[in-house]
Amino acid sequence: MRLWLQQLNEIEAPLCRAWTTRSLERRWIYRPFAVVSRLGDGIFWYSLIAILPLVDGWDGLITGVHMLATSFVALVLYKSLKGTTRRERPCHYAAGIRPGVPPLDRYSFPSGHTLQAVAFTTIALFYYPSLAVILVPFTLMVAASRVVLGLHYPSDVLVASAIGLALGLTSIALFG
Repeated sequence: MRLWLQQLNEIEAPLCRAWTTRSLERRWIYRPFAVVSRLGDGIFWYSLIAILPLVDGWDGLITGVHMLATSFVALVLYKSLKGTTRRERPCHYAAGIRPGVPPLDRYSFPSGHTLQAVAFTTIALFYYPSLAVILVPFTLMVAASRVVLGLHYPSDVLVASAIGLALGLTSIALFG
């Protein structure tokens, strides 16, 4: 792991420990985040992509293909970043941080859930701005869930948000 990430871990681990401990003690906080995190695994997004052509025909299909193509680029990008940085998740790095749900892999930087959610939302809102009332709160919940559940540091989520937004805007500029 890079030295700067090691130093960031020392700053962020106590925050993660506090948030995770509080959320796991209060099931009414933990449960909604666990559900949103699970939906953010892809279920929500792939359902949206499948529904768009049914509701809006060809335009919905174009939007779905655009989202899938960008998702592929996002996947390659965040997998390569995770492999390069090798930042361990808070639940693997610091004592006293229990994951609220099982992690999908060992490394945390950047948050793939957040990166994908922001990229998907950016593209979907370009084509269907009225979906903002559903997609923006859901995306914010996905991002928050990753920290609350002890799976990511806040900086993982912030950097992933910036990358997801940049990726979404770039794909819109190129193909929108």
